[in-house]
Amino acid sequence: MNILIDKLPKEYKGLKIDTNFRSFILFELLMQDHNLKEEEKVAITLNLFYEGLEPKDYKKALEGVIWIYSGGKEKKEQKKDQNIEKKNKKLIYSFEHDADLIYSAFLSQYSIDLNEIEYLHWWKFKSLFEGLNDENKICQYMSYRAMDVSKIKDKDQKKYYKDLQKKVALPDNRSEEEKEQDFSNALW
Repeated sequence: MNILIDKLPKEYKGLKIDTNFRSFILFELLMQDHNLKEEEKVAITLNLFYEGLEPKDYKKALEGVIWIYSGGKEKKEQKKDQNIEKKNKKLIYSFEHDADLIYSAFLSQYSIDLNEIEYLHWWKFKSLFEGLNDENKICQYMSYRAMDVSKIKDKDQKKYYKDLQKKVALPDNRSEEEKEQDFSNALW
């Protein structure tokens, strides 16, 4: 799918799906919630995006959510993106903790009031989010969070960026099990 030439989808394989950016922000936050079981996440996801869904359509419906969320990419492309995400596991933005920064960036750069706008397709939102310029504080924070300070040779500069990363760091929402797993992976 090409956002420049293709009509943006509002259904997946015959199933009407909610494509509003708010639903996908809620979906992303839901996937990051470590207090919910997978079955609960699935049920909430289906209720979030679909109305009157038949049980026989659950699998297709979940595929539709992932397809829209990933920008219409095919499964092969989705897996490639997931492998890159696993490699670069560091979270550089949060729709929960950076909400004010994201809101102000959209308002200042695009004159879009995300609180007032009724509907904005997820793909449009993602394109606009990715297109925010470096003058926006959210982009600066994301850049600092993504930075690999271990590659900086100068000690003073390294300390400066480490301190900056601590200042703009997101809370560590991993479960104890995930923290232990990451710790053991770092050792080996």
